Amino acid sequence: MAMKELAKRIRLHALRMTHLGKSSHIGSVLSIADILAVLYGKVLEVSPDEPRLPTRDRFILSKGHSGAGVYAALAETGFFPVKDLDKHYQDGSQLSGHVSHKGIPGVELSTGSLGHGLSVAAGMALSAKLDEKNHKVYVLMSDGEWDEGSNWEAALFAAQFKLDNLVVIIDYNKLQSIKSIENTIGLEPFALKLKSFGADVMEIDGHSHQDLEDALLKGPVNNNKPICIIAHTTKGKGVSFMENNVLWHYRSPQGEEYKNAVKEIENQ
Repeated sequence: MAMKELAKRIRLHALRMTHLGKSSHIGSVLSIADILAVLYGKVLEVSPDEPRLPTRDRFILSKGHSGAGVYAALAETGFFPVKDLDKHYQDGSQLSGHVSHKGIPGVELSTGSLGHGLSVAAGMALSAKLDEKNHKVYVLMSDGEWDEGSNWEAALFAAQFKLDNLVVIIDYNKLQSIKSIENTIGLEPFALKLKSFGADVMEIDGHSHQDLEDALLKGPVNNNKPICIIAHTTKGKGVSFMENNVLWHYRSPQGEEYKNAVKEIENQ
């Protein structure tokens, strides 16, 4: 499946899932749909037939509230039936609002408490180094997570142990739950800070599939530094009235809003 088509399907599934479950975070899912499409469509060495294959790449969604996007990507790439997505956020469903590994093939780690994904990913990357394994560990983070001191500590750890098998992707949409990053705790100069903590840093357009593919497949390797990709994105990407609108961190698409959002995505 072409990556653009996969991104479109991820967005449509996420709209339907949050609509049916009356759940939140659609803006955050739309923000990362292109990143997920390139990861699952081109980059990750994973197998739906053997989701626990020892040689597989590991992927952690640190911003676990965007779990609907990962569920959609997994279903579209064969890890479980697409029809199961309608169970998202329903009573008794294993497809919880924040991504869960329990009973879900392809999910490495349950997340949702922000600020833990990078620490776990760094540990996985170090384990792979010690065991002389060749797989990579990818972690997709939110920008707001960098308000958590644990991430800066993990960045120092990754640099100290030269974890060049660790790839950090930051969804830099510049909005947090109720207001902007700048008006909460500003991160700039973000790239310089990450470089000073020992990472090899790239800044890209997080909605350009070519930029994402180039950074993830052709970026720096074997330079003894963890790779950090700052992906500049738009929260709510693809739906005009959701873009850059913090309201859609928590609002559920219902009624005409849902119908109009689906129509906009379908017409792209």
